[in-house]
Amino acid sequence: MGNQDNQDGIFDEEMSVTLELDDGTTVNCAVITILTVEKQDYIVLLPLDENGENEDGEVWIYRYFEDENDENAEPVLECIQDDDEFERASEAYDEYLDAAEFDEIISDSDLEDNIDKMMDELGI
Repeated sequence: MGNQDNQDGIFDEEMSVTLELDDGTTVNCAVITILTVEKQDYIVLLPLDENGENEDGEVWIYRYFEDENDENAEPVLECIQDDDEFERASEAYDEYLDAAEFDEIISDSDLEDNIDKMMDELGI
């Protein structure tokens, strides 16, 4: 897990996990989000290369379980075998992305409105 310093000097926690694949190789992945669909949690991971980058934007989606009785227990990830279930989780991730893009548009718009307001107050 790494920390990143944002513009305000506050540390944003960037979560990552290391997965061991069936062939024994390990892949470090950035955690994009955890979604809940029909009472089931799913984790969306961005696999990273040895330089910490992802060139193709491919994400991996797994079932995600936490032990509610033991906060120190490691979460469990399971492959999604059912095509319909995977489709529901993928659609939820698409909705998450759409909402994130909408929030970014709103934030940019609000910023422009604030700049315009400040310029008006300054007589610029």
